[in-house]
Amino acid sequence: MITWWTSLSTTMQVLWAITLSASLIFIIQTVLTFLGAGGDGGIDTDFDTSADVDLGGGDGTFDVDPSMNLLTFRNLVNFCLGFGWTSVLLYEKIPNHALLMFVAVLVGVALVAAVMWLFKWMSSMQQSGNIDIHASAVGCEGKVYLTIPGERKGEGKVQITINNSVREYDALCEGDTIPTGSPIKVVGVINDHTLLVEEIVPTII
Repeated sequence: MITWWTSLSTTMQVLWAITLSASLIFIIQTVLTFLGAGGDGGIDTDFDTSADVDLGGGDGTFDVDPSMNLLTFRNLVNFCLGFGWTSVLLYEKIPNHALLMFVAVLVGVALVAAVMWLFKWMSSMQQSGNIDIHASAVGCEGKVYLTIPGERKGEGKVQITINNSVREYDALCEGDTIPTGSPIKVVGVINDHTLLVEEIVPTII
């Protein structure tokens, strides 16, 4: 293994490092998603750019970002996966490195688009059940999946348990901003896809 690695050019070492790292993270994501890492088992981090970092699948569901946000860690991994494997497999077959990078970027973007479409389809299938959100959602509890701006200044994303099933909805709040990972309770229903929530503040005894 060491002999093989040292025999590679610097360019190939970089490409293989990207490819193997992306592949390992992708495998971890996939295993955690299908095993259901649990509500606190995933790693969720929200940035000011609304980029979401999700290494797990949340509560055993297929997570989708609001508005299919491109700036996600999952999409970065998918892009590197397509880009890396295309680069290393075609490195000897496409002598023109500029053309090789162009083809690899196209494959990476195509893979991101395909996965985003797949997750969007899975999410729509998840929420197409017989649940009457207006009758069942109020009072349900869950957690914030993507930060909810305060005073109804924007939508975030929440995962709630409703009728023994974990569902994802857009969410608004009337108080202060509620960060990712915070426990929430549904206090109202805006429409079939958007809830009004409030943060559950732990009682200190």
